[in-house]
This record gives sequence, C-alpha cells and structure tokens, in this order.
Amino acid sequence: MITVYFDGDQTLWDFQALLRRSLASTINELRACMPALRGDLSVEAFVADRGQTADALRGVTANLEEIRLEAFRTSLRRLGVTDENMAVHLNDFYLEHRFIGVDLYDDVLPTLEALAGHCRIGLLSNGNSYPNHVELERLLQATVFSQDVGVEKPDSRIFDAAERALPAQRYVMVGDSLVNDVAGAQNAGWAGIWLNRDDAKRSEPIEPDLTATKLSQILPWLAATG
Repeated sequence: MITVYFDGDQTLWDFQALLRRSLASTINELRACMPALRGDLSVEAFVADRGQTADALRGVTANLEEIRLEAFRTSLRRLGVTDENMAVHLNDFYLEHRFIGVDLYDDVLPTLEALAGHCRIGLLSNGNSYPNHVELERLLQATVFSQDVGVEKPDSRIFDAAERALPAQRYVMVGDSLVNDVAGAQNAGWAGIWLNRDDAKRSEPIEPDLTATKLSQILPWLAATG
C-alpha cells in the first residue's frame, strides 16, 4: 500500500494568512496593555523579528512554541520593553488565537476523502498545527512534526521517522516547498509532488515527480503510478 504524507502550511491551509491575522490580534493586545508604547508595531516588523529569532535558534531548538516566545522577547526588546511577563502573555495570547479559524483550502477534504481507503495518509510538517486544530484527525493515520523529532525537513531523519510511523512499500510526499518537501522526499527514496498553488516559476534546479496547482491533481497521478 502507498503512504502519502502531506505538508501542512500552504499545502492544506493558508498559514501565512492565519499568521498575519493572529499577529495583528496580538499586536492589538499589546497596544491595549501598553497604550503609551511607541515604535514599529506593524505585522511586518513582528514577522521580521520572528525570522531573525528562528535564524538565531536554528540548530538549537526545533520547538516552535519556544521560538515564538523568544521572538516576542525580541520584539519587545526592539520596542524598549524587557518585561518577561508581557512576553509570556503575548505568546499565550498568540497561541490561543493562532489555532482559531484555521481554514482548509477548498480542495483538501475532497482529496483526502478520495484517498481514504486506498492510501495511508499522514501529516509531515515543520509547523505546529496539530490535526485536532484543523479537523483532520479522522483522515490521518500519523502526524510527524519536526519539533517532536528534533530535525526539520529536508533532513532525511524526519522522513525516516515518518516511515517508522506508517510502514509501507512506497512513499509519496506532497508539499509546497521544492527544497523541504520535494528534494527532501526524493533524497529519502520517496516520490516528491510539488503543490504549486500560485503557479510560480521554479526557483530551484529540482525536478518534482509531479507538479500540481490543485491538490485534486494528485489523484490521477497516484492512480496511474500506484
């Protein structure tokens, strides 16, 4: 039997929209708590702080909650605030709102339901949106997260962990990242499908086994190659 693993962010749901919505709510909470605060309180500035923090902690921790908390510390320091309690409060507030209103792309449930019974299905993600937060538990037989394994895609060890979670003769990875999902999978001996929802030009010299602009396009390919 084939096992098909899906990435989460930008594959099954629009993480970037969710991230910005959640950050905007958190920034409003910060304004309410500290109305006299001045400085760059834009979503873009907080996104940049998070990216800087993630780069600094790469190889130190894969736990996204820890990275997010440190990112809020970074943002507050940038704004001249050293209140640890405020950093913890913002992190808790963000995480509470982060998992509210996770909207799946329209083609996700029909595609996964069509695969059910024919393939084993799993979630293999560098993110931290657990299936119970996105109403996918009933369709997934396994979830493998980088923060639980300790390494991120495209590291082959996370694909090894996914194989242990769902033993099979053949594996397919579906995701939006050419490097993390496609090349990572292919280097592990899997097939790699690039889900290119925005129909972007390939920026890496990586040849996917299939390029799809809609998730449903993987169904005939799986049927033909299975």
